[in-house]
Amino acid sequence: MTSDPDIVVLREGTEGLPMAPYADALRDRLPDHEIAHARTPAEERDLVQHARVVTGVGISEDLLAHAENLELFACAFSGIGHLPQDELRERGVRVTNAGGIHAPGIAEQALGNILVFTRRLHEGWRRKQNREWRHFQSDELTGKTITIVGLGSIGQELANRLQGFDVETIGVRYTPEKGGPTDEVVGFDPDDFHSALARTDYLVIACPLTDTTHHLVDNEAFATLPPSAVLINAARGGIVDTDALVSALQTESLRGAALDVTDPEPLPEDHPLWTLENCLITPHTGGHTPKHWPRLADIVARNVEALEVGGELDNLVLSP
Repeated sequence: MTSDPDIVVLREGTEGLPMAPYADALRDRLPDHEIAHARTPAEERDLVQHARVVTGVGISEDLLAHAENLELFACAFSGIGHLPQDELRERGVRVTNAGGIHAPGIAEQALGNILVFTRRLHEGWRRKQNREWRHFQSDELTGKTITIVGLGSIGQELANRLQGFDVETIGVRYTPEKGGPTDEVVGFDPDDFHSALARTDYLVIACPLTDTTHHLVDNEAFATLPPSAVLINAARGGIVDTDALVSALQTESLRGAALDVTDPEPLPEDHPLWTLENCLITPHTGGHTPKHWPRLADIVARNVEALEVGGELDNLVLSP
């Protein structure tokens, strides 16, 4: 193992994915650099001492103290709240994240859920389980209105994928004056937001959880949405008021929901959402695809090259 690598990949994996393939992906993209994969705490402490770049799920204050020459920590997560940010700033270390690498998969899952409810495939699956050969009517996506809350990487990927479906799209973002890939863009002003909800057939949540978006979809929102509407949450569970969602589904004030995230998460075994046939649940797997490491390696490789020439870093989220 190289004793003085340029780049160190830390040992902890994510989402069941080991780090060795990530290290290999970086080697493929940066053949002129020494890249080491640390497999034990001792190897981490030894290898980070002279590395300019360290990448992984997180870095502790203790390990950071060993990284004498560190210039960049490339986080394998989108969020960095778990990192020792004050210490990183004090040491002059910049931080990038994995923002955007999950967007294509999450967007495809959201689109898949839209099609499931449009074509009522879940009803077909239920009848197959019961061995019932009985016809039922489904719908078409043509002419429907899809509101996407959040026009970041996920929202943009979904909007792009919807372009061939002959639908109307509404985007919701903090700065509607910037426009976006949807037919219409509105802000989070309550009147504007509820005006969009009233026209919505499918409401897709694809925004970060903030003070503004916490319980954004609540009893009032469900009262405005048409009863035929479907909620798809591909972002964070706390954006939806879970009690309000359960009530809306139970009273058929909402046709259905597809949740890749919940509040609480994991969802307890005795939670009523598990029992509702009009609620589809996946355990936060929307972005879990084989493209995870290659996409992250692309970002990190570009940033290593930019670091060497004093260029701008992609996905920079913390700068001293």
